[in-house]
Amino acid sequence: MPTKAEFEASLKGFASTLSNHVSTDDGQWTIKGFIDTFKNVYTISSDTKIVSKILEIHLFPKILAFADQHGFAIVLAEHQNYYPDISFVSKSDASVKFAVDLKTTYRLPDKPWLCSGFTLGSHGKYFEDRTSTKNIQFPYGSYLGHFCLGIIYDRADDTTIDETCSYQIEELHSITSVISNIQFFVAEKWKIASDKSGSGNTANIGSIQRIEDILSGNGMFARLGEEWFDDYWMNFGKITIKDEDEKTRKITSLANFVKYRGGDSSLIVARNNQQ
Repeated sequence: MPTKAEFEASLKGFASTLSNHVSTDDGQWTIKGFIDTFKNVYTISSDTKIVSKILEIHLFPKILAFADQHGFAIVLAEHQNYYPDISFVSKSDASVKFAVDLKTTYRLPDKPWLCSGFTLGSHGKYFEDRTSTKNIQFPYGSYLGHFCLGIIYDRADDTTIDETCSYQIEELHSITSVISNIQFFVAEKWKIASDKSGSGNTANIGSIQRIEDILSGNGMFARLGEEWFDDYWMNFGKITIKDEDEKTRKITSLANFVKYRGGDSSLIVARNNQQ
């Protein structure tokens, strides 16, 4: 049976082949739009949710082939808000499972060394209780590893995309792709996590944003380890301490949490959003 390290190595090798599958020679996304029965081509929106879903559909045959090649069946999330997107389950031993979430993000135009970031799953019920089946395909603790198969891309300038236009099939190559310079990465989610929530008031774990650190798995917990990641996010915003003025506040930063637990704060990887 493959170990977590072996699965990660295989997934990284697979990810390294995907840019060629989805990109033209000049780095444009090969998806140009959608077509009707009259062979009219309509451009798609650069909305991140639309791009993410179409990329997922575009990659799915490749993911199926990868799973079959390595002796896995894949189980898709039964509901939209379930974790993970894909469960890889060994065909020979169903106890061997790996969680893989597909994550997409775009480079910031004015700071191309940064991406907009993404969420890494909930830190709610199923994360706290590793036997829970609430909003998760299989209990969190039953997975041998939790991975992101991530995609970083450039978004086309809004002035180059006209969603009101339609084109003939012969004009396909003249249509500007809504994304380009597509880069794939694989990382265990704890290695690219920040200490902040990823989306508004929802209980989602946020990622770091510096692309170089994402690609190298150099998140805030990278030197502390996965146990610190689990402990921090299980207790995020739940522990109350007193500051020097005797005012109470909840711990929502890794620095305060490590200090509270008596850990080594020098092991925290500081967020570096500079070039």
